[in-house]
Amino acid sequence: VDSVIREWKVPGLALAVVHKGKVIHLKGYGYKDVAGRVPVTPTTKFAIGSVTKSFVVTGLATQVAQGKVEWDKPVREYLPDFRMYDAAATERMTPRDLVTHRSGLPRHDLLWGPGVFSRDELYQRLRFLEPTRDFRSYWQYQNLMYMTAGYLSGKLNGSTWEQVIRDRIFAPLGMRTADLSVADLQRSADFALGYALTGNTPQDSAIKVPYRNLDAVGPAGSINASVEEMAAYLAMHMAGGKHNGTEVIGARDAREMQTPQMVMPKAPAPPSGEWMELGDESYGMGLFINTYRGHKLVHHGGNIDGFSAELNFLPNDSLGVVVLTNLNATPVRDFLPYLVYDRLLGLPSIDWSRRFLDRRAATQAVARQATAREEALRRPNTQPGHPLDDYVGTYTHAAYGPITIRRDASGLRMKFMTFEFPLEHYHFDVFRAVPPAGNPLLANYRWKLAFATDVDGDVVSLTAPVEPALRATTFTRPKPTR
Repeated sequence: VDSVIREWKVPGLALAVVHKGKVIHLKGYGYKDVAGRVPVTPTTKFAIGSVTKSFVVTGLATQVAQGKVEWDKPVREYLPDFRMYDAAATERMTPRDLVTHRSGLPRHDLLWGPGVFSRDELYQRLRFLEPTRDFRSYWQYQNLMYMTAGYLSGKLNGSTWEQVIRDRIFAPLGMRTADLSVADLQRSADFALGYALTGNTPQDSAIKVPYRNLDAVGPAGSINASVEEMAAYLAMHMAGGKHNGTEVIGARDAREMQTPQMVMPKAPAPPSGEWMELGDESYGMGLFINTYRGHKLVHHGGNIDGFSAELNFLPNDSLGVVVLTNLNATPVRDFLPYLVYDRLLGLPSIDWSRRFLDRRAATQAVARQATAREEALRRPNTQPGHPLDDYVGTYTHAAYGPITIRRDASGLRMKFMTFEFPLEHYHFDVFRAVPPAGNPLLANYRWKLAFATDVDGDVVSLTAPVEPALRATTFTRPKPTR
């Protein structure tokens, strides 16, 4: 682990290994605070990101046991105001559909990512989000459906999703310091700061990044916990829903969570090729299902600003691993469990770190080629079709709200939710956003905005790539008065 975190520039990491219900390794590595050189301990809390999704399903499973909800009854029987863009999804969506990523919606993460809308507002705006697939026809990862599952869980409880998790999971598992908001995290006695690399070269360093508040979309990824607490949670799922002999969730629901519900689409082979040790992946309920070197593998990862986490186990071998890190989007969390399994199962060792380094280098080469292609498509020596003042105004979308274009001494600027970037002229009536240098978390927001006119020549709309899986989303404004 020491060599891996040096090679991948991970500031801090916590690791737990569980075998047959017992924790056989529990240790912190590196620093939770780099500047203060404060070490990680087994009680240091990290953001676990989307590992939270398995908690949502676990909480709902306790309510299934009480008869408060059924996995396969329509959501509208419990939430009469539930609405989706697609009428069939509105009528037939079930709690099982919410937690198996088969709603037909792509991610639409920018609806919640900046933290502008409340949970209730997000829930009400689902009806304006376009799907890209037919309902139940295709697996697409979807955070807002998990938010909705948590919203449902809270309503069934007559309280909030957070209260369900505290009472029905944290309390019986003895997760006494775990919390559900970065506001609570920062009031803790032992917690990690989050970091991101300034780039993707050997010379890059890790810089501290702000916490992202996920309160509104909390069920998709807001839990913070220590590796010691997560080891208890892992052991419960490995034991079929029991903790120290006491049932937390029923054995049937524990099996359902670990049983394929949706086949995941086969992604194109990565630049470095496929790895034969890993099987084809499917999704259960809040957990991914695969094989590792012939052994059934169940897992879920989490990424949120400054943190990466992994819950990973081989159920038939009663062997599991939790990895918590305070580095943004690091693949270390993915392959550390493999290093553990190779050793404890007596398998020939594989240099997984080298494999992932090679994959990263190949992926970066592909990204550079894509950037070069984008620049090659730029038409040189063009001018905007209108004076800059003609583009100024507020353009709106029913779900995403407004994009405001204003002008200052340097040119046009775009404001969208919490983002505000200057715009550079790209070509014709297309302008490109210029995120600030030095913030690696904003580097991907080099959006191209295309303005459109009506038959009278008035600028009345713009398109923006707020959801990459869709054609660019159209934001409109009233026709200017003359």
